[in-house]
Amino acid sequence: MSSELDEPVLGGLRNLGGHMSQEQRFGILSALDLVDEYVSVPTAIGDAIVAFNQHGISYLRVATTPAQFAAGYARQIGPRPLTPARRPPPGLVTALRTGRTGRIRVDLRSHAPFQRDVLAAAREIPVGEVRPYRWIAAAIGRPNATRAVGTALGHNPVPLVIPCHRVVRSDGKPGGYVFGAVSKEGILRREGVDIDYLVALHRRGVGYIGSDTTGVFCHPTCHNARRITDEHRVLLRDAMHAQNRHFRPCRACRPVPSAA
Repeated sequence: MSSELDEPVLGGLRNLGGHMSQEQRFGILSALDLVDEYVSVPTAIGDAIVAFNQHGISYLRVATTPAQFAAGYARQIGPRPLTPARRPPPGLVTALRTGRTGRIRVDLRSHAPFQRDVLAAAREIPVGEVRPYRWIAAAIGRPNATRAVGTALGHNPVPLVIPCHRVVRSDGKPGGYVFGAVSKEGILRREGVDIDYLVALHRRGVGYIGSDTTGVFCHPTCHNARRITDEHRVLLRDAMHAQNRHFRPCRACRPVPSAA
C-alpha cells in the first residue's frame, strides 16, 4: 500500500531517537497505545482495509484507496498515526467470511456513549437474522430515538465486524447502508435472510410469528421462528396483538426488549 498512510507518524517518530529503526519506533508507539496498525483483508463485498490496536478493530472500509482510508480514519477516529501490519488480528478473516464476528474485539473509545450503545445492540443480532431500527432504540432504552439510531449506525466505524447491515426498515426492506443498499441486500441474502418474505409479511400487516405449541412469539427471522411448522405458525400484527393472545416474547430474539 502507499506510504501516504505513514506520513502522519513521521514527526512523532523523530522524537524517539535517531538510533532506532522505524520498526522499533512503531513497536514502542504500539506498546504505548499511540498508534494503530492497518492491513488489507477480504470480505464478502470486496477487499477492505482495517485499522486495529491492542483494544481491537477501530476502523474498516471497503473499496477505498490508502489516502481515502487515512482521511476517513482521521475524521472518525482522530489523528492517531497508522502503520502497516504484517497480518490481520487472529480470527478476523474467518469471522468476516462467516459473519460470526461476535468474538472479535472492537475499539470504540473515540465514539459517544449513545453510539456505543447502538453498536453494542446491533452486535447482538445473529447471522441470518435482522431487526428493525426501532428494536435497537427500544433495546438501549431510547424507544423514541429511531432516527438517531439510524444516524449512529450510518457512522459505524467497523461495519461487517459490527453487523449494522442486519438492522432493517420496519417494512422489511433493507434500507440504507454505509456501503450502499445493493451491498446490504447482497450480504443479507448470502447470510440467509429472505428479504422477499419479510416484505410480503409486512404487506399483510404481520410483524411477528408465534407458535401455538410453545406459546412464544418471535421476529420472523429468529431461528426459533424458522422452526415453526406451517400448521402451528400464527401470524401476529404486533407485540400487543401477541400478548393479547397470550403469547410470551422469545428470549432469544427479544421482540419486546427488556430495556423497553
